[in-house]
Amino acid sequence: MTSNIVFIGLGNMGLPMAQNLARAGHAVTGFDLMPASVQQFVAGGGLSADDQAAAIAAADIVITMLPASRHVQGAYLGEGGILAHAKAGALLIDCSTIAPDVSREVAAAASARGLRMIDAPVSGGTAGAAGGTLTFMVGGAEADLASARPLLEQMGKNIFHAGPSGSGQTVKICNNMLLGILMIGTSEAIRLGVANGLDPKVVSDVMAKSSGRNWTLEVYNPCPGVAENVPAARDYAGGFGVDLMLKDLGLAVESAGASGASVPLGELARQLYDLHSKSGAGGLDFSSIYKLATPT
Repeated sequence: MTSNIVFIGLGNMGLPMAQNLARAGHAVTGFDLMPASVQQFVAGGGLSADDQAAAIAAADIVITMLPASRHVQGAYLGEGGILAHAKAGALLIDCSTIAPDVSREVAAAASARGLRMIDAPVSGGTAGAAGGTLTFMVGGAEADLASARPLLEQMGKNIFHAGPSGSGQTVKICNNMLLGILMIGTSEAIRLGVANGLDPKVVSDVMAKSSGRNWTLEVYNPCPGVAENVPAARDYAGGFGVDLMLKDLGLAVESAGASGASVPLGELARQLYDLHSKSGAGGLDFSSIYKLATPT
């Protein structure tokens, strides 16, 4: 069964996700602040429209993939936003990574207007978005996830129901806190080997078959020259930006403070990514933290 979908946010993740839905036969109308992104989406088989409000009013499903909490609040709750135009019964899917409290706020406002909503942040990076192999971490009602599942399965391989609204966001920030910590640890370990005269490929291969094995080492190696088709092989261009990782680590630390959890490594990772961002690396892929560990 095909759907009439509006997809808002055609960035590094949103664009390939929307393209996969269009390839699956859905009528997907894309919107983004960058005209070039919309043009690229249309060139790949997507649709565009001048009137976003009218497109939302006609849509069965609205999906958002936006950078931060304030963008999601503006898109849904702002004057003339999604909630003001979506038709009763429409399903709203927010794939952004934002504060759980904001997800709950927006979901409650949607429910008050007769709209269904789930938070469905993702893991898997740009490669997962392009290949349709993302992991979705979903918060919301089981019935709403059941309605969304056929679409999510066209963009990802693993779909988990974490609990009520906001739960998907909570799981996501836990995951990204660990990811940030692992990337720093992997970078330091490889740098230590290189500093002692070892080939970084050898160090990586040995650790990938040993107890230090982890995703950042095997799939997203941060050392230039070790792996192909990763940001480190293209001067850390594209991928998941340093400033986005910094944002997610900030969300994790804020959540820890609110819940009384202790996350000293998470806080240290946040400080290191903050230092890296302030050095001018905010727009690079987060694996460029490897450069922070490089002796000057």
